[in-house]
Amino acid sequence: MKKLLVVLLSLGLIVAFSTASSAADVKFSGWYYVAGVYENNPMLTPRDEAGYSSFSQAYFYQRLRFQPVFAIAEGLTLTTRFDALEKQWGNTNLQAGGATDYTNSRRFQQAVLTQGQKIQESIEFERSYVTFMTGIGEFQVGYQNVDAWGTDFGDYNNSAPSIRFMTKLGPLALLAIYEKDFENDTAGQPATYTNNVDADNDTYALAGIYSGKGLEAGLLYKYYAMNKTKAAGFKSQINLLSPYVKATFGPVYIEGEFQYWFGKAAAYEAPLAGTKDIDLSAYGAYLKAKMDVGPAYFGALFAYLSGNDYSDATKTGLNPGGHGSSFVHSLIMMYEPVATWSNSGSTAAGIYGASNMFVYNAFGGFNPTPKWNMEAKLTYATVDKKQLSATTEAVSNKLGTEVDLTATYKIYDNLSYMVGAGYLWTGDYFKGANAAAKIDDNYILMNQLSLSF
Repeated sequence: MKKLLVVLLSLGLIVAFSTASSAADVKFSGWYYVAGVYENNPMLTPRDEAGYSSFSQAYFYQRLRFQPVFAIAEGLTLTTRFDALEKQWGNTNLQAGGATDYTNSRRFQQAVLTQGQKIQESIEFERSYVTFMTGIGEFQVGYQNVDAWGTDFGDYNNSAPSIRFMTKLGPLALLAIYEKDFENDTAGQPATYTNNVDADNDTYALAGIYSGKGLEAGLLYKYYAMNKTKAAGFKSQINLLSPYVKATFGPVYIEGEFQYWFGKAAAYEAPLAGTKDIDLSAYGAYLKAKMDVGPAYFGALFAYLSGNDYSDATKTGLNPGGHGSSFVHSLIMMYEPVATWSNSGSTAAGIYGASNMFVYNAFGGFNPTPKWNMEAKLTYATVDKKQLSATTEAVSNKLGTEVDLTATYKIYDNLSYMVGAGYLWTGDYFKGANAAAKIDDNYILMNQLSLSF
């Protein structure tokens, strides 16, 4: 009888797994990477100087990302995205003791992170939204990609609750977007925001995108109603107007984006009624050109984010959007992965999301075979305003000059291996207001294995 039951169970499993699902077809995509980094001087301090503690560090980090899309019916899909084992190799900060990096599913993890690294040893769902077509256009509802528009300039790969509507009129796409940043009616933390009615953070946007042969252009208007701090006596009412363009002319590709931020950085009311509001007027600009010449290419980019000179307490010119974590042009300066996983925070990389800067970058590459890519980049960066406060300013506006070299080999079409090196001649801006401060250069060596599917 036992053998008969085993046979019947096996046949049942075969039938179950061979039957096509009638509820949905599922398409999986995603990527995995593991990177190794050696950074010589992340704090940009000199060696062998009394009172300074320059050090080097080496580490690995990785991430596995899945994005399943469930096609439920014609014009109806459910998209999810989750990360797994996004962590630094060997880091046991979230484990209950021990010096060995285990990832057993039932291993206890502490709630408090003892150092600064972002560690996700379990599965973290980041997106879940439904897309459906109607007679008037397409809707997307749920946690989805936000803080991304036009080019990579100023973009962050963030996920937040949002409702998006898009309709097409020939080559023109029109969008209306609502995002919920913070719900205060039922807030429990932080304590200063607990249950404050009509004190949420919301954003509203209207946009249009034109797509034609070799040309894409768009215009975004976004309103930020940031009322979370209303109980403390002020709120922010910020507007963003941002056009962008992407164009191809034969072997030449050009893209650019402009930002104009305006409104109230702080609008005061009870209990601070009578305090002068802080007006916002800030700018951002980006331009990149690239030309293909056979198996080679070269190009340049420029980026600008306005700073604040603190000359008038009722005005600010600091760009509130920042450089963006998706805007990558070097291996040290403003490079988000190094800032995230470096034990020190990596001083130069830590400004990846900052404003107040000019960036100039020239690059060139060569593909000797379809599997190989060799690339070199030169980046020079300064700040827009040297002022650190109303009474102090930095001794220099120079952030530094960096040269980067990378070589990438395609092991398979979906699997590549990259080795790279970068050297930063550190600028005196990192001395702050102290002209006698000691700083030194930094260099980085890294390699990365990347898989996409």
